[in-house]
Amino acid sequence: MNILEVPAVSLPMEADELRRQVRDFLTNELQAGRIESNCDCWLSGFSADFSKRLGDMGWIGMTWPAEYGGHERSSLERYTVIEELLAFGAPVAGHWIADRQSGPLLLKYGTEEQKRHFLPRIAKGECFFCIGLSEPNAGSDLAAIQTRATKTKGGWILNGSKIWTSGAHFSHYMIALCRTDDLDTQNRHAGMSQMIVDLSSDGVTIRPILLMTGEHHFNEVFFDDVFIPDNRLIGLEGEGWVQSMAELAYERSGPERFLSTYPLLNELTNFLLEKEEHEGLLVISRLTARLWSLRNLSIGIADQLDKDVPSDISAALVKDMGTQFEQEIADLAREYTSVIPSVQSSDRLSRLLAESILQSPGFTLRGGTTEILRGIIAKGVFKA
Repeated sequence: MNILEVPAVSLPMEADELRRQVRDFLTNELQAGRIESNCDCWLSGFSADFSKRLGDMGWIGMTWPAEYGGHERSSLERYTVIEELLAFGAPVAGHWIADRQSGPLLLKYGTEEQKRHFLPRIAKGECFFCIGLSEPNAGSDLAAIQTRATKTKGGWILNGSKIWTSGAHFSHYMIALCRTDDLDTQNRHAGMSQMIVDLSSDGVTIRPILLMTGEHHFNEVFFDDVFIPDNRLIGLEGEGWVQSMAELAYERSGPERFLSTYPLLNELTNFLLEKEEHEGLLVISRLTARLWSLRNLSIGIADQLDKDVPSDISAALVKDMGTQFEQEIADLAREYTSVIPSVQSSDRLSRLLAESILQSPGFTLRGGTTEILRGIIAKGVFKA
């Protein structure tokens, strides 16, 4: 059996001052009426203007080289910023995917032209990306994708579709995983490539999949003879599977996997303190201990990723444990309050509870289902 080792890492001294700056910034944004706090803000909270203002503050692309528009800060300083944004519930969905994983993917596998073309615009909060992985009829089996890119003069012709694509309707580009070779039943992960799709191209159709709340962040995306220039292939042809798996470590290990309902936890704690509900506060204290453990695990992985240490197994662990944690917060709020949840309510606890209840079914599905994650952990830890 392999031992899963994740280092214990402390945030640097500079993080305290940075955290204060972010909190002051968010307080000013709130008082000016430009933003409000919401649960699940990293997928549901879209504001192009807010993303631009964060870019102006230097809080997007923080770890990237200055020559590509980055700010050459440490991964732990970046962690501090995104932790504060999530805990507040700020509208960060616009730039989230591009900052979290599209940019790092391009830094690792992209061409020089791709880095210079995309990264400075992402860092300014002006260029948004989405992820094209899941497909109809493929379920959680990513190796079963059928979207196909066929070579043509000067590029590729893309046909197929993607589903459950968060933010496609406001994104400028998608990084799509597609087949560039026929399926090899003996090696189903072979023959895949990653391509940058301009979502304004002819042949791209985006249809909304509305949530129970009526909100729109999932989409179906259809490709009908979409031309992809040669210079929009990422990395090597046929290496898409390996590149995608490395990308998913960024997606699964961050604090967004356990802070989606943190605004509700904070409001619920204040409510229970005011009511002197000691039993509920005892349960909150146990949850807080779990939150601390998840946070330390997540920070340790952020440090490993910064050192290019493969972290897909430990990242899957964070996602599995974290999404269950954030779902339990909504259950706890329902048990210890008599508040009627409503997304239309002027009462903050009522509104955050409604958002959490309606969004939480997706927590354990997006970014890899619980069953898929546990399969990854089992294969990695209990390898013969």
